[in-house]
Amino acid sequence: MNIHLIAVGDKMPRWVQEGYREYAQRMPRECSLKLAEISARHRGKNADIARITRDEGKHMLAAIPRGSRVIALEVKGREWSTEDLARQLENWMAGGQDVSLLVGGPEGLAPECREHADQLWSLSPLTLPHPLVRIVVAEQLYRAWSILQNHPYHRA
Repeated sequence: MNIHLIAVGDKMPRWVQEGYREYAQRMPRECSLKLAEISARHRGKNADIARITRDEGKHMLAAIPRGSRVIALEVKGREWSTEDLARQLENWMAGGQDVSLLVGGPEGLAPECREHADQLWSLSPLTLPHPLVRIVVAEQLYRAWSILQNHPYHRA
């Protein structure tokens, strides 16, 4: 099973790239984490944000591998504890179906992405910068995996 993190933005600062890579590399082969970056459209002074978000959403939907379970990261989604995420990961791995996690740009996800999702997941009621979300998701997935493996990384 692969976990596909499909995220808007392709020119991330080095600290974001390094933070994401640190945890993605720790994931085992049986549930590897792969990043697909969707180019963010230019947001000028008079930009049509609704159109930009729709266009980014179309590209995100096109990047979802066929047969993949789709989870949209959405502030109005359901909050999961780390233990809840570990149970989710265990179920995903048992099902053997790829999982695609959708992370929107500065204005969030296109409505089409939310509608296409099998689940809506909220990392926090806080508004998080979308580059930081990549690192948080990668770390939490690794932590969830470590719980399932009784690995000492998770010390709660």
